[in-house]
Amino acid sequence: MNAPAEATRFGSGHAVRRLEDPTLITGRGRYADDISLPGQTHLAFLRSTYAHARITGIDTSAAQGMPGVLAVYTGADLVAAGVQPAPTPAGFPRPDGSPGASALRYPLAHERVRYAGEAVVAVVATSLDEARAAADAVMVDYDELPAVVNVFDAMKPGAPVLCDAAPDNISAAMRHGDAAATDAAFAAAAHTVAVEVDNQRLAACPIEPRCTNAWVPADGEPDAGRLVVRLSSQMPTAVRDGLAGSVPGLSADKVRVLVGDVGGGFGMKTGIYPEDVMVGFAAWQLKRPVKWRADRIEEFLGAAAGRDVISRAELALDASGKVLALRVKGYANVGAYASITGVVIQVLIGPWVSTSIYDIKTIDLQFTAVMTNTTPTGAYRGAGRPEAIYLTERLMDAAARKLKLDPAELRRRNMIRPDQMPYTSPMGQTYDSGAFEQILDQGLALADWNGFAARRAQSEAAGRLRGRGIATFLEWTGGNAFEERVLVDVSADGYIEIGSATQAMGQGIATSYAQLAVDVFGVPLDRIRILQGDTDRLNGFGSAGSRSLFTGGSAVSIASQKTIDEAKNLAAEALEAPAADIEYRAGRFNVAGTDLGIGLFELAARQPTTRISVDNTSSAGGPTWPNGCHVCEVELDPATGEVAIVGYASVNDIGRVVSPTIVKGQIEGGAVQGIGQALCERVAYDTETGQLQSASFMDYALPHADGFVGFKTAFDTSIPCRTNPLGVKGVGELGTIGATPAVVNAVIDALDHAGLGAKAEAIQMPVTAERVWRALKLKQFDPTPFKG
Repeated sequence: MNAPAEATRFGSGHAVRRLEDPTLITGRGRYADDISLPGQTHLAFLRSTYAHARITGIDTSAAQGMPGVLAVYTGADLVAAGVQPAPTPAGFPRPDGSPGASALRYPLAHERVRYAGEAVVAVVATSLDEARAAADAVMVDYDELPAVVNVFDAMKPGAPVLCDAAPDNISAAMRHGDAAATDAAFAAAAHTVAVEVDNQRLAACPIEPRCTNAWVPADGEPDAGRLVVRLSSQMPTAVRDGLAGSVPGLSADKVRVLVGDVGGGFGMKTGIYPEDVMVGFAAWQLKRPVKWRADRIEEFLGAAAGRDVISRAELALDASGKVLALRVKGYANVGAYASITGVVIQVLIGPWVSTSIYDIKTIDLQFTAVMTNTTPTGAYRGAGRPEAIYLTERLMDAAARKLKLDPAELRRRNMIRPDQMPYTSPMGQTYDSGAFEQILDQGLALADWNGFAARRAQSEAAGRLRGRGIATFLEWTGGNAFEERVLVDVSADGYIEIGSATQAMGQGIATSYAQLAVDVFGVPLDRIRILQGDTDRLNGFGSAGSRSLFTGGSAVSIASQKTIDEAKNLAAEALEAPAADIEYRAGRFNVAGTDLGIGLFELAARQPTTRISVDNTSSAGGPTWPNGCHVCEVELDPATGEVAIVGYASVNDIGRVVSPTIVKGQIEGGAVQGIGQALCERVAYDTETGQLQSASFMDYALPHADGFVGFKTAFDTSIPCRTNPLGVKGVGELGTIGATPAVVNAVIDALDHAGLGAKAEAIQMPVTAERVWRALKLKQFDPTPFKG
């Protein structure tokens, strides 16, 4: 049977207009701060001006008497009320084998503040201005303590201690691989190379700041007596469960979480924040709607930061360039409170991909999570994988430089071959598919690798230094959450509603789901409605780790097919024919060989509920391993040190492509964020006071669109994933992971060619114009960040 016309025009594999866009680009989006309720109140925080201090007194009397003030809360109030602290990483070991440690983190600081910007007092008032004015009227007495913001300083004897259970400030540490075998490989190696790298701290900077609005509907209203919370989040169920576990008197069935449009998440909006618990607690106590919306400075001060790992990485190679072993020692700054997410990203998830697409069998990976007087870290686009891949790709270029090999050739010699699939890495991770040399060849062709010398000569004739960088790599996706439940409702009004617990956040997932449904139902794309963001409808892991399509999309496809199968039985009954004789095409059931039939929506209208409903749960068989070859060319201005990206080409293996326009945007948008880390972004703290020095966009530099000449982006769809029925692989973080090493390798190549040689490898991110100028003119580099 030929595919229905609707599927051939709007189904998977076809570029379509995103379903989300008409609402968003015409200003009709419904973000958390757009919703206000009758009797709406507002919450404001008073945040610590110290990075580390004992709280010796809080006087709220003036604030409590100010106009419009309904309540003033302190950390002591919350502890007395039974509010629970956030979970700690006790499941991970410290170096001595004791459980992972962290100070207890309450929604408001209790007895001690541990980072500048930590919330100390919350004020609820009838207007935002009244709440802010009252917060300013609170008097807090502090006994300032020494602060520490650097991991190596934090581990020194006598350093300020953030947690009594960790006098060395080490929250957790893990070691992977075989240290003795690695040492032996290095001893026998013909060549060794090393890099010392600062994967600097980053701020996620979604265009929409966090916002939480909570209320308790009155008797007679829907959800009466429950806590209803609307916020901007990637993981509604995690917020529901977090509130139920934190606020006295709540259980999961008493909490409903709603999420509308989300203006970007990038991992920062996963899980629950202290501010969310504070808003929920206040609304539950006051029985009034309570809203808090972060200012941008509050996002810099309080939202989870990303990266912040300082590492020394080494490769051992034989005379031909075959890698014998990889050794890494890394120290991750997880901030003042070590969260489970912040720890697992650095001590486990990153190491999972450290050997990448290379056949490296011997490893010794040591990672230590260290607490400091800085904002806690968490997930940020890539979450551990960018840090690990950056190290490996920097090492590959350093080795090629030392062996005087083409960097692409050295990578080729070490790639895992297709006939080795499924391949188990030394970290115990199984790659189901991959043709890495095939992707490399296409990437080199797209970038015109062999034509680089001529372009370099043209740049030099114009007085500029040109460099070329490459990254060939993979990433792990899925969050190890592979099960997904989907609800399908075919209604008499001519629409098919599909509910999922994954969450839209600007990535276009609703369009991709609708295209997958069109594949099965064969109806116009505008007949599909995707419903997300309601924990009363569906619960699950949410959207993180590039899992939405291969888990949620597979579940949509399976549930849609199950709906057709069940509807065939209903059609057979309506048409008085055997189910085996019923055929379905383009929204209509027919008895084979006859003109007798009934439409899908007409069939729904005949049901007692006027709809056909299916509730189905399915699972992917494991993570996906998207991979790519990214090539970047840069020009350096010797007079100013300015870095310009003058070429960027990538070939990506994400398996089957469902929405071509969307995945291209994901790769290129992700690459821009990776370029931001490479060239301009950095969260900075004063080393003496612990004060945040980059708390606005005046001081935190984001990449600008006018800094790019455009991308060449291609996909190889010939290598489907074998662990999910769609054959798709995650895409949301791939561009970020590849861009950072490709750009920095290109800058180092230009500096090397300018006469700095291997010394160029000492340059650190962000590779600013100042750092490039100092390298070129003064032969100066920042001191090595690694002190371990």
